[in-house]
Amino acid sequence: MISCEVTVTNTVGLHARPATFFIQRANSFKSSIWVEKDDRRVNAKSLLGVLSLGIVKGNTITIIADGADDSEAVKTLVNVIESDFTE
Repeated sequence: MISCEVTVTNTVGLHARPATFFIQRANSFKSSIWVEKDDRRVNAKSLLGVLSLGIVKGNTITIIADGADDSEAVKTLVNVIESDFTE
């Protein structure tokens, strides 16, 4: 199991289009992946789950993955967030 904290710097946070892009990237991995914010953990492959966290600019979230490609999954998703969803 691998995890990493990252701060969301995108103007609109993890909402609508950025969340969809994030989830599409998460779904490209075989590992189980979660997003955690304020002691709430949701499936990173679920649009409703990710949107329910209400992630806005400046929030720090934790990306957690467990599985065959967990290290690559966390690294990729952290890069997606740090690049403001432009990859």
